[in-house]
Amino acid sequence: MRRQIRALTAALIALPLTLSIAPSAHAADPTTMTSGFYVDPNSSVKQWVTANPADGRAPAISASIANTPMARWFGAWSGSIGTAAGAYVGAADYGDKLPVLVAYNVYNRDYCGGHSGGGASSSAAYAQWIAEFAGGIGQRPAVVVLEPDSLGDYGCMNQAQISEREAMIKGALGEFTRQAPNTWVYLDAGNPGWGTPATMAQRLNGAGLRQAHGFSLNISNYYSTAENTAFGNAVNAELSARYGYTRPFVVDTSRNGNGSNGQWCNPAGRRIGTPTQKGGGAEMLLWIKTPGESDGNCGAGAGSTAGQFLPEVAYKMIYGY
Repeated sequence: MRRQIRALTAALIALPLTLSIAPSAHAADPTTMTSGFYVDPNSSVKQWVTANPADGRAPAISASIANTPMARWFGAWSGSIGTAAGAYVGAADYGDKLPVLVAYNVYNRDYCGGHSGGGASSSAAYAQWIAEFAGGIGQRPAVVVLEPDSLGDYGCMNQAQISEREAMIKGALGEFTRQAPNTWVYLDAGNPGWGTPATMAQRLNGAGLRQAHGFSLNISNYYSTAENTAFGNAVNAELSARYGYTRPFVVDTSRNGNGSNGQWCNPAGRRIGTPTQKGGGAEMLLWIKTPGESDGNCGAGAGSTAGQFLPEVAYKMIYGY
């Protein structure tokens, strides 16, 4: 019956409307189409716990991290992206759960020269990749965070590069509107330490925020939920004053339990934050970064690569030391 209702909803969404409304308003609410958030059975932390049952850290990591709903990141490593995204969303849909996905493959990713360079081989290749990503999700309910850091990098880019990136993001939003009507897409707006609300409002609007459901904050960072909520509200105030609209936002709370100490790359003394949930000062609080996954060869993760799961870092993050 639930699938029949979804099919009817999708059919209704596809009907032409005479009202002039933003494309994001067409999307159904995926949180009401599901019975909670999806726990990735193949996350890096789940895999580590399964492979190391005798490790003294495993019980705490399993209880506090592994069974919390977290985002799955998709990029060049994902293979055939339509197949990969479709399989992940399909598994969540089978269990009537809402998956959170991160699209992380924009051309010339990380212009600022950090630890996360890479991405598609060209803007055309990215357009094809993201079209297949959206097609893989299809009619099924999902949440997608679109290209973390992509707008925060503008300070390291020239105008031609910014225009190219804006075109890629707008194209991506168009694909989700066309192919994935039950997906809420959030453009990434950095964090409270990465620019003023006015600057981020301008960048969001220029990248097509009107087509998106909302924006995301604090991905892979440590700022407190209160700081992010204040920043998100300030961004919305700027959006309203400058452009006449606002959007809901989500906050990555995976590692912000102790707030930020001003460092972003595997800083010590951080702590896991509020588990994934609706509300909490934002539209949703989400674990977008997996606690224990390295930010790169730096800080407490010296010798590691970005995305590598470090059990000792995860264990210490549970207790805040």
